[in-house]
Amino acid sequence: MSQLWSPAVRELTPYVPGEQPRERLIKLNTNENPYPPAPGVEAVLREFPADHLRLYPDPESRALRQTLAREYGVETEQVFVGNGSDEVLALAFQAFFCQGRPLEMPAITYSFYPVYCRLYGIERRTRPLDEQWRVDLDAFSADSAGVIFANPNAPTAHGHSRDAISALLERITERVVLVDEAYVDFGGESVVPLVTSYPNLLVTGTFSKSRSLAGLRLGYAIGSRELIEGLERVKDSFNSYPIDSLASAIGIAALEDREYFDTCRGKVITTRERTVKRLKKLGFETLPSQANFLLVEHPDFDAAQLFVGLRERGILVRHFNTDALRNFLRISIGTDDEMDSLIEVLETLCG
Repeated sequence: MSQLWSPAVRELTPYVPGEQPRERLIKLNTNENPYPPAPGVEAVLREFPADHLRLYPDPESRALRQTLAREYGVETEQVFVGNGSDEVLALAFQAFFCQGRPLEMPAITYSFYPVYCRLYGIERRTRPLDEQWRVDLDAFSADSAGVIFANPNAPTAHGHSRDAISALLERITERVVLVDEAYVDFGGESVVPLVTSYPNLLVTGTFSKSRSLAGLRLGYAIGSRELIEGLERVKDSFNSYPIDSLASAIGIAALEDREYFDTCRGKVITTRERTVKRLKKLGFETLPSQANFLLVEHPDFDAAQLFVGLRERGILVRHFNTDALRNFLRISIGTDDEMDSLIEVLETLCG
């Protein structure tokens, strides 16, 4: 470790993303969308005036925020945008959770949350999932710096209903409740309609999954004007021009093609359900999913060995080497052809 680092940096354990392979593999490990972005995105890339790049972008990203506001039925002032939902989450941790109290989250959830806690010196209080591997909303308390969870949860894929989260917000009123909706478009129920009733609710989302723009980095948050202003204060103290002009134009094009969006997510959902049936025939136990991935285990085969066997045969999935998830694989939903290849290899490995 470098002696030039700040002491806090020496103590960090950074988030480790899913492998991005250099060789040609069927890539089912990072929950990317298997389908390309909306056709309008390609048109923007062809026609965007290069001369615009010599100018700073709109620091308020107003056109993109207006389009998001129309999409979700809120006011423009209730929308915040950033470079991927991870950046939006990082700003939210700074803005709302540095309270001198523990932040509550599920014991199994998106693994970036603990990283942010370490980065900002926030104490973390975890709550176990229930017997069905669902986030236990009743376990969260009001005596905290706030509450954060993904809905649907990652990597377990279960999503709670809007009514269930409304009941949580009736109990916790004085601290921010952040609901991370990265995967909601694949079968979950968004709680964005609740932001007008609960000023402490912040909902984050991403263009990476259902909009097929993981390579662009666009994320957003929707909440009360009070919460959005808090995010803006942190953003403007860090990077006042977060969204470049090209990214904004691409995001708008993706949002405006609702028909293409519905078609692609429908394909993912259909393929997911088809894959579940085929995995069960091979003896896999599969948690119910409202996301674009599955968390599965096989009672007779070690997950680490299956992971290696799949990779040796050109298929990359995700194996979490933790006590709770050691015998599980997380499988992103690809095209039908990609999932056919997965099943064929698993038939060999589990035969």
